[in-house]
Amino acid sequence: MRLAILISILTLSVGCHALRLPSWVGAGRPPAQPIQNPAFVQFGDYEVLWEQIVDAVDDNFKIRDEQRVRLVAGQLTEGRLETFPLIGSTIFEPWRTDSTRGYEKLESTLQTIRRTVIIRVMPEQGGYLIDVEVRKELEDLHGRNTDVADLDLLRHDGTLRMEQDGTVRETTTLGWIPIGRDCELEQRLIQDIQARLAACGAPPQERMPLRLPPPTE
Repeated sequence: MRLAILISILTLSVGCHALRLPSWVGAGRPPAQPIQNPAFVQFGDYEVLWEQIVDAVDDNFKIRDEQRVRLVAGQLTEGRLETFPLIGSTIFEPWRTDSTRGYEKLESTLQTIRRTVIIRVMPEQGGYLIDVEVRKELEDLHGRNTDVADLDLLRHDGTLRMEQDGTVRETTTLGWIPIGRDCELEQRLIQDIQARLAACGAPPQERMPLRLPPPTE
């Protein structure tokens, strides 16, 4: 019933040709003009560069592993950052921006989606290549009577589920199923990093067409 109500509300914004999601579906609007990923940035101070990347990521994610860019024997090493997986925010959490506005926010509301951010910083002549990857995974649950998402059974990291007969039983997480990448969040992170570096004196970068990752089987 609640799912039907939600769909009815969403359809109020339907135009002649396409569905337009209302603004309350969530914060974190994806960038309007996609740019190349990896993105090349001209910047000198690798320590400041790394700090700006960390600041952009830890607004929403907790960092699991951090291998900073270092100067070893006169050569800069590649840096790598990986976060802990984070359960995606729903339309009822507009203050969280890990799920971008629109489809990603709605999908994270109806299903349990988690995201992991992996960033590589590769020194190049005159700057750095910054590669941003956001992996998406779908929760594999044991204990549901149906595969159809229902707001009465909405996850929220909870393992207790209310059945139609009023009983409460535990739902077991069997694991996580990879479902590709979140290109919209990747774009937002890249542009956030570039904006931070520009504020620190980096020259603006020319926008390039988006190169999407190959589809996963």
